[in-house]
Amino acid sequence: MSLRQTPSKRLGGWSLALAAALAATPLAASTPHSAFMSANDAAMIKMMADMDIKPSGDVDRDFVNMMIPHHQGGIDMAIAQLRYGKNEQLRRLAQEIIVSQQQEIAAMRLAVGQPLPPATPSPTTPIPHRSTTAGHHGHGQAH
Repeated sequence: MSLRQTPSKRLGGWSLALAAALAATPLAASTPHSAFMSANDAAMIKMMADMDIKPSGDVDRDFVNMMIPHHQGGIDMAIAQLRYGKNEQLRRLAQEIIVSQQQEIAAMRLAVGQPLPPATPSPTTPIPHRSTTAGHHGHGQAH
């Protein structure tokens, strides 16, 4: 078995759904550290599975198709740092990682003629539990 095949064989088809659920829904009883570790583990599992591509025969395209999930994994780990970390220097670094990795993903896509994904809101918006406003739910919009 090659190293390239190992992650998908080990992880199975359910792992991406599980990883997404772990990252999006920390357990109520979890500590910030355990929530961070769950989010980080989910990012790593997704990254490794997404890097396991079927070779196209085009070195440039295969490089991009493996590097994009690698960069996205870095973004996802930086988001976990922003959600749960307290060190302001590391939080600023995490924001810089998000911006630079998004720029590099865009540059790689353009270099091989892939379209850019649609624009999305910044992933650096604080999650509600870090808010100082009591009684607010969501993003300030009426529900």
